Amino acid sequence: MRVPYEYAIIQAVPRIERGELINVGVVLYSQRLDFLAARTDLRDDRLLAVDPGADVAAIRAALSSWDATCTGAGAAAGISQGERFRWLVAPRSTILRAGPVHMGLAADPSEELDRLVKLLVS
Repeated sequence: MRVPYEYAIIQAVPRIERGELINVGVVLYSQRLDFLAARTDLRDDRLLAVDPGADVAAIRAALSSWDATCTGAGAAAGISQGERFRWLVAPRSTILRAGPVHMGLAADPSEELDRLVKLLVS
């Protein structure tokens, strides 16, 4: 049985004033299956093509905070998965941001997340 889910592409915008970005991951939330996860695939060569001076290590560290938020670690402790997802996809002007939220149907959200990362990021 397929159930609804929501997802957003995680984007790196190393120089916000230029508005150039690359897709670096996907965050997926399925309320019905109690699932929230982010998968990332930061390609250094793509990032450096957009901004040769980008701090790759700092961006990787920031990406790890998306995983921590999904699992409820740190500042996300004590809030529901739905609240964590909304926190992650809220509009912001930072180096990492989420694109628009989309919906879909899937039987296995983890497999769907892998498929979306392969299709939209890798």
